[in-house]
Order: sequence, then C-alpha cells, then structure tokens
Amino acid sequence: MALLNEGDEAIFFEPLYDAYLPLCQRCGGVVKTVKLNPHDWSVPREELAAAFSPKTKLILVNSPHNPTGKVFSDADLDFIAELCRQHNVYAVLDEVYEHLVFPGHRHVSLRTLPGMSERSVRIGSAGKTFSFTAWKVGWVTGPSHLVTAITKAHSFMIFTVPSNLQRAVAHGLDHEQNFFLSMGAALQRKRDYLADRLSAIGFRILPAQGTYFLVADFSPLLPEGSVEGDVDFCHRLTVDGGVTVLPVSAFYSGQGAPRTLVRFCFCKDDAKLVKACDLLEQYFKR
Repeated sequence: MALLNEGDEAIFFEPLYDAYLPLCQRCGGVVKTVKLNPHDWSVPREELAAAFSPKTKLILVNSPHNPTGKVFSDADLDFIAELCRQHNVYAVLDEVYEHLVFPGHRHVSLRTLPGMSERSVRIGSAGKTFSFTAWKVGWVTGPSHLVTAITKAHSFMIFTVPSNLQRAVAHGLDHEQNFFLSMGAALQRKRDYLADRLSAIGFRILPAQGTYFLVADFSPLLPEGSVEGDVDFCHRLTVDGGVTVLPVSAFYSGQGAPRTLVRFCFCKDDAKLVKACDLLEQYFKR
C-alpha cells in the first residue's frame, strides 16, 4: 500500500505465499509472475529479465522461500540486483525465515549487494524467529524515505500489537540469539528424518535449504495411467491416510502449476513426525 500506485507492476516468483497476489491487486497493482523451475527451484533468468518493463515498480524476493524451502544463491541475488539497478526498481524482501537455514547454506539479504540498500525494504518476523507465531509481531527495515511511507500506511491499518510483546521481541533479538541461531541445525535433523521416511515410501524429494517446509513429488506412487492431481491426492491422504499435506498448485496464480507436488510441514515434535510417517507408510502399504 505504501509503494504501489494504480497500474504499477510487481514481480513475484511462483510458487508464492498466498497473500502476495491479493494484497498487490487490492492496491491496484498489476501482477507479473515468474515460475521457479520445479525440478530444482532455480531462477529462470530469461523469463525474469523479460518480466521487467517501464511500469515495474517492485520485485518481491522471499528467501528462505515459502513453500519450497529454497535459499536464493549468491548468483540468483546478483542477477536480481542487476535487474533492479538497471530498471530502477524497489525490492521488497520477505526474510521472515532468515534464521531457519540449514547448515552448509547461508542466508544473504539482497539489500547487502551494491546499490540495493537504498531501494530495499526488509520484512522480519518474531513469529518465525522465536517460534511465537501467535504474537504477530514483525518489523520492516530500510531507508528512511521508504520506511516513512510504510509507517504512514501501517498507522491506519494496525492498532492492536501490545507494547509488552514488542519489548519482549526487542529483548529476544538483543539477548537470546542462541535460540534462533541454533534453529537451522535442529530443523535440518527433522527435515532429514522426514525426507528419508518419505523417500522410502516412494516420494521424490525436492531440494530445500531452509524453512520448515519440504516439497515432494507423489507421481511415483500413482498407478500407471492415473491422472490424479495434487488437490485430490491431498484430500485422499487426509481422509483415508490420516495425514494432511498441502497441494503446491495452491501457491500459484493460475495456469501452468505443477500437479503432482505436495508440501509437508515438519516443525512438529518428534513423536508427531514419527506418527505421521508411520501412518503414511501403513497407508501406502495398503
């Protein structure tokens, strides 16, 4: 609401968090989507470059990425930054999973690249950083001319964040770093357990370097000739198997979405993960 005017274009990567499109459209923005390559979630560079136009106002980069768990690479970020500088475009950086990165990978904010700090606004979340999703406390950082505009829009939308929760989050950021800096390794252990169990069942696991989501292809489990899509598969798994997952097509804006991918969420206690995997194993054996 602070950055888009009627007719401005905004670029989003698909699959994407489901709030992005309606929020952009509510402001009169024109959505341009670029699909990540579904076999490895790489950035299609020619398609991304073609999405920019004289009307492009901003690009939204969600890294680590929901729903795929992709952590955008240095090469990805360099290419995006060059396009932003070339077209004089803002970057909105949804980095709420910044600390949920698995060992061996690292999160780099696009705003740290040359020429990007003055054109980037970055979103953080206590809900993800401290696993307090019900608190609904977040923050936006960036250059003063952009944050001032965002603050004006925000002041007419949000009136209910208790100040004691804000102070608690500030304390946590300053004094409880050990909690969120250790989350990546703990979540990787859960991801690896889930990935191993799903692979043994027959799912094909797609790469994930962060977050607490894992995308898997269920097509190897289908009978030959089956045309069952992800929505029907998820419904069947919920009703008959007792485990609920999400169809990845729900994270796309329209045509061209993959139809055999589902998203698992593994930020659960170990007993629940084990039970879910046992239920899946029993179901597919039947």
